Amino acid sequence: MLIDLDQPLKRKPLFNPHGDADVRDRRMIGGNTTNLNDFNNMRYGWVSDWYRQAMNDFWIPEEINLSQDVKDYPHLDASERTAYDKTLSFLIFLDSLQTANLPNIGAYITANEVNLCINIQTFQECVHSQSYSYMLDTICSPEQRNAILYQWRDDDHLLKRNTFIGDRYNEFLADRRPRMFLRVLMANYILEGIYFYSGFMFFYNLARNGKMPGSAQEIRYINRDENTHLWLFRNIITELQKEEPALFDQKTVDGLRDMLVEGVEQEIEWGAYAIGNDCAGLNSEMIRDYVRYLGNLRWAGLGYGPLFEDSRMEPADMAWVSQYSNANLVKTDFFEARSTAYAKSTALIDDL
Repeated sequence: MLIDLDQPLKRKPLFNPHGDADVRDRRMIGGNTTNLNDFNNMRYGWVSDWYRQAMNDFWIPEEINLSQDVKDYPHLDASERTAYDKTLSFLIFLDSLQTANLPNIGAYITANEVNLCINIQTFQECVHSQSYSYMLDTICSPEQRNAILYQWRDDDHLLKRNTFIGDRYNEFLADRRPRMFLRVLMANYILEGIYFYSGFMFFYNLARNGKMPGSAQEIRYINRDENTHLWLFRNIITELQKEEPALFDQKTVDGLRDMLVEGVEQEIEWGAYAIGNDCAGLNSEMIRDYVRYLGNLRWAGLGYGPLFEDSRMEPADMAWVSQYSNANLVKTDFFEARSTAYAKSTALIDDL
């Protein structure tokens, strides 16, 4: 059964006693699901690994000590303080938007085991928002906190970035045809795989310069979660490539590529604006090279090869990023579509 590309996707019923019980009939979208969670019968085998990884990654933001950050924050260089505030403001908005939008995606996913993953991700996005609030409440005055939290209302550049992703989400609410749904998935993939990773990099740079270690540790936990989120949406898209090949006609694929290129370009512009060349250990050229490299990873992860021929290799002067983000070998191999390590304990040892 292939979906009609010209008709809106139907929101799945909550109670559906006439749904398909045979796992072989299960589909990512357009299926006839019973909504029964059966952990012994899964159409998508990778879900079991994903679920175990995500469940093992539970953590509590307030368990991380921010006492040094309280001392460091007032003494950050002006450029570092600006970049810290703007980057945190952006990340806060992204996680908030994710928390609100993931149920919209899940309403049209008809593979119940994949919806289990989406629900866990939604919970984890709530934890991330809690983490950012904890950081702000700890290091800032209430006035500073509110100024950072709502900076996107006053900063046109930040509003532009939020609008790029937010508009894709709103477009699907207005037009629920399959291609619009695919664009929502791609927007999520860009958010998780470009925007978050680039934002995390700034906090890691502070930590390697001996500043704001608690903030970097919070980000490392968030980064670990985002690894699994990126893997999830990568797999959702690649499963759709198999189940609904007509959905990936050349025009649609070109549109997805254009979205990713736009996301990369916006991230590079943002790095030049928010971080620039005045933060020790980072400059606009390093950010550009790293973000283009990320763009290549994401497009290749969907099976389409590199976006930029000159950015196939990880920039040598940015190798330190993975030393933070891949802490304790808790990472994801996106090309093999499997987790390379599991952590029964949620503790990330601060060994950097």
